[in-house]
Amino acid sequence: MLRLSNWGFLVLTTIQFILGMLGNGFIGWVNGSSWFKSKKISLSDFIITSLAVSRIVLLWILLTDVVLLVFSSRLHDEGIFMQIIDVFWTFTNHLSIWLATCLSVFYCLKVASFSHPMFLWLKWRVSRVVVWMLLSTLLLSCCSAISLIREFKMYSVLSGIDGTGNMTELFRKKEKEYKLIHVLGTLWDLPPLVISLISYFLLILSLGRHMRQMRQNCASSRDPSTEAHRKAIRVILSFLFLFLLYYLSFSVLTSSYFLPATKLTVKIGEVIAILYPAGHSYVLILGNSKLKQMFVAMLRCEPGCLKPGSKGSVYP
Repeated sequence: MLRLSNWGFLVLTTIQFILGMLGNGFIGWVNGSSWFKSKKISLSDFIITSLAVSRIVLLWILLTDVVLLVFSSRLHDEGIFMQIIDVFWTFTNHLSIWLATCLSVFYCLKVASFSHPMFLWLKWRVSRVVVWMLLSTLLLSCCSAISLIREFKMYSVLSGIDGTGNMTELFRKKEKEYKLIHVLGTLWDLPPLVISLISYFLLILSLGRHMRQMRQNCASSRDPSTEAHRKAIRVILSFLFLFLLYYLSFSVLTSSYFLPATKLTVKIGEVIAILYPAGHSYVLILGNSKLKQMFVAMLRCEPGCLKPGSKGSVYP
């Protein structure tokens, strides 16, 4: 039977945390330094930097949750401290997911090529569309956190009723209402998931069509343009894999309160939840020419590697 000890779980999540902090910290440092020196930043770099910062906060919250789960499972399941953590986690989680969605829409409108009038209308207004999405992202993240605060108020009422031992009809009604709100809370992540899937599907479709056209024109399979398109498709598929895994783990963790989930299931959900913000940072680094150049130069300890400034590609 598969088992995961508390110490093994803590070591695994700590390694993921360190790798995630290094990856996201590197992105924030490179783009932040360029922004500070040039006093300007591209829209894509701004989204990526904001995404990295939100994930640094998210990783700290997830690590705190792991430590509580290992050393104080009672405090992890109850108490005002855990409620505060959940509110911050909900806000940061939704902010991170929506920022990744904004990035997928930006790449789709910038790179993909379709003749549909609606797509062309959005493509010509890509900056305006993405800016409005960013503002909506902040608003929706605040709304999700506020809804969770209301949910915790209901939870406190339920705990008080349950503590008296009076299992009345009112209690059963309130309990069903609480569980319904808890389930509906997971629906906040459905819109960004659907938008990301549509954006990257269109992007892959456009890149694949372009590659077929190049093959028909007798372009070599090792042509730089063909290799760049293949690399972009691999990066997109890697992100989608991590994103779908994260959504699955998020669904498990948010429903563990009222579903018969074992402690092992919760631990696996936590591991996958940390894998997404940690792993996607390296997908972003390897898919962006500026970040990849700086990252490789830093690993090789090349002179001048601490001077970011070149522009990166528009691929994720």
